[in-house]
Amino acid sequence: MSRAEVAEEAALEEHFVWVTTRRLRPGTLEEFERAWRPVPYPKGLRRAFAYWSEDGQEITGVSFWVSKEACDSWRASEPEAQRRAAMAPYVVEEREGFYRGRELAIPQR
Repeated sequence: MSRAEVAEEAALEEHFVWVTTRRLRPGTLEEFERAWRPVPYPKGLRRAFAYWSEDGQEITGVSFWVSKEACDSWRASEPEAQRRAAMAPYVVEEREGFYRGRELAIPQR
């Protein structure tokens, strides 16, 4: 398979992504991060990333799932409800969304 064919194939792979952005109470990032880690590890979760603002008052979580159903199952689970309850004292505002998409192929120079 040529390099172009490999890049094209990667660009066609569909991803299922849950993105959550939370604004935190000042000075609570460390406590929030302890509460934020899921236990048990969700079935169907492929990868997860966390990005936070310089001031530590906003954090965005990006998680990649095997399917929308796997993500929905986790979101409806008791462990996720417990995790959200543990995070709640540190969260001022929350926005979330579920997306489908593809990786964009970046041309090599």
